[in-house]
Amino acid sequence: MKLTVLVDNNTFIDRYYCGEPALCFYIEDEETRILFDTGYSDVFINNAEKLGIDLSASMDIVLSHGHNDHTGGLVFLQERNYLFNKRIIAHPDVFMLREENGHSISAPLDEKAIRKQCAVSFSKIPYRIGSRFLFLGEIPELFPFEKREAIGYTNTPDGEVDDRVMDDSALVYQHEEGLFIITGCSHSGICNIIEYAKEVCQENKVLGIIGGFHLFDHSARLQQTIAYFKENAIGRIYPSHCVSLAAKAEMFKYLPVYEVGVGLTINC
Repeated sequence: MKLTVLVDNNTFIDRYYCGEPALCFYIEDEETRILFDTGYSDVFINNAEKLGIDLSASMDIVLSHGHNDHTGGLVFLQERNYLFNKRIIAHPDVFMLREENGHSISAPLDEKAIRKQCAVSFSKIPYRIGSRFLFLGEIPELFPFEKREAIGYTNTPDGEVDDRVMDDSALVYQHEEGLFIITGCSHSGICNIIEYAKEVCQENKVLGIIGGFHLFDHSARLQQTIAYFKENAIGRIYPSHCVSLAAKAEMFKYLPVYEVGVGLTINC
């Protein structure tokens, strides 16, 4: 597997790509091509062009969840007529309407518009992509310290309810030597995600993880997350997007943490 970071909050020194507070990865393995999330704007398309990656080609688009910093780029793919030969894989709730502090944080296109332009595979249960990738579907709560927190509201037939981002999921690459896990924001809990991946794949060894872990403060949750990472001897840890500098610095004291920025390429 080869993973290239097309969008992240961070950029590298002397590498002239653009970043934004969002996430997008391009992943390839043999015949499988996956665009994991689409960032907030058209930044991922511009970076892909500079990196020689053809986003007009046929591929799967895996959406980690429906927030606009992970789905905003869909409208720019639409403008370029890049959606016609794509398939979107996501949780069934990914295109529901969401709002926080009076502002929409939903995907820019709704399900009806998407279905007119590309294939859609929604799944709450693990879903196979090619021979080596698995979309995890809905993540169960397995650890008491990773309770789902509400982020804004969503509309239902019964009115507004707290949005606990039940659509938050992740992607797993199944290598001969273990698992490599790719996340968006980990609203469902990064340890919940890893443990569920191990259970579903019947594999205890985790070679690495990359993505947002939704960790910000020095807290009991951060310390329990670090303890879990150590206990599982995760080989490479790439915190990105929604992980604060303070959280990264604390993890770096105890764990094999690597810097992430736009243009980073990981081979597994």
